[in-house]
Amino acid sequence: MNEAQTNQPTRYSDAELEEFRGIILGMRAEAQKNLDLLLQAMAGSENDVNDTAPTFKNLEEGSNVLSKEENAKLAERQRKFIRDLDLALARIENKTYGICRVTGKLIPKERLRIVPHTTMTIEAKNQQPKHH
Repeated sequence: MNEAQTNQPTRYSDAELEEFRGIILGMRAEAQKNLDLLLQAMAGSENDVNDTAPTFKNLEEGSNVLSKEENAKLAERQRKFIRDLDLALARIENKTYGICRVTGKLIPKERLRIVPHTTMTIEAKNQQPKHH
């Protein structure tokens, strides 16, 4: 896969990978917290979180309004997000993180900071058939 000799790096440096690891771990912790809150709401266990932060109180009241089905969909979305983040962490470990699985080019840092679990450049994603 020896393209024309450009100065384009073929992978992110270890330091850059560490920066992304930090971003991903932060997002993963937040996603896990959201999942835990959803699961608590679905189980209806309010006792152990009675006088906690007001933000939780609002989330709790809001989640009581949501149907169990909606909560289940949100929980499944969080599980999938956590799994995708875990896969991104594995790609950091084997130093393939940030490389587009379609084009083999580096995914721009700006995109990775917003969607750190992505495996495609915007161009490659736009060429994919739409699912919906």
